[in-house]
Amino acid sequence: MRQRGVQKYSLLAVFFLIALPCVAALRAMDPPGARQNHNIPQPGQLAPFAIRSNVNLVVLRATVRDHKGEPVAGLTQQDFQVYEDKVLQSIESFSHDDIPVTIGLVIDSSGSMLPKRAEVVDAALAFVRSSNADDQIFVVNFNEHVAMGLPANVPFTNNAAQLETALSNHAITGMTALYDAIAVALEQLQKGKWDKKVLIVVSDGGDNASKRKLAQVISLVNQSNAVIYTLGVYDDLDEDRNPRVLKDLSRASGGEAFFPKTLQGILPICEQIARDIRSQYTITYESTNKKEDGAYRTIEVKAHEKSGGRLTVITRAGYSEPLRLPSPQRGQGNRP
Repeated sequence: MRQRGVQKYSLLAVFFLIALPCVAALRAMDPPGARQNHNIPQPGQLAPFAIRSNVNLVVLRATVRDHKGEPVAGLTQQDFQVYEDKVLQSIESFSHDDIPVTIGLVIDSSGSMLPKRAEVVDAALAFVRSSNADDQIFVVNFNEHVAMGLPANVPFTNNAAQLETALSNHAITGMTALYDAIAVALEQLQKGKWDKKVLIVVSDGGDNASKRKLAQVISLVNQSNAVIYTLGVYDDLDEDRNPRVLKDLSRASGGEAFFPKTLQGILPICEQIARDIRSQYTITYESTNKKEDGAYRTIEVKAHEKSGGRLTVITRAGYSEPLRLPSPQRGQGNRP
């Protein structure tokens, strides 16, 4: 997009230096076995995501905060109530474990980033050196074009040399295709071996080059199990900024949107993201609505303290139920 102030460039560099090591600290052991599929969805094509872990269960990641905004640990299944379309659901499973994560870094590589290219690479390498091999990391670079930073035969990595190349092999120029980049990143997340999937999107929220529409991307988010954290980095003179888009993407997925105003505001934001990911509860339930009609279903999760006080729960706003088409009757199929 158009050139932005020095403040934006500094914020992006500090983000990589501080936020990514925080997120990368979220680790646990689990057997290997990543699926590898390097197809990228084409513009206008909606990839087949599924919020359900199987045909019956809906999976939610929930962050719980007290009145001070601090994460709340130690809650049990009995402290939660889940509502789908305002109907109380029965919780099937519940956990509060620190588990490994598949993480996608979706980074604006439009012309405004050129002066800070070296700083971004150095910051990303600092993140790699502090990370754990159990997490899976990939990079999506975008200007008016979207590109996976890693080679097709290396879908995820913690290797410093590979990530340096991933961040350096995309031209830092041109306009911005934010919607296309998020669609590609969601597709890549589904190839990760870990059930917990997170996108961190760094952008001003504007889009002037995507072939996809915002509504298509929101539809993909509604069908996905990814949690999206957006970091809106821009100055007050940036006419292309669109914080509403960043807020909508995060809210739909159960993440949050952050808009740092100063360099000093970066650190607490990054610490909060790391705490949220570490302290999330995983809740599954079997929907009482058995229709496979493609409809959007709203979700609300409530939690209460042992003392009875109300807590704030951040989770996805809902999901789109897959549409089950009727099978053709014998003799009614298409004729050659």
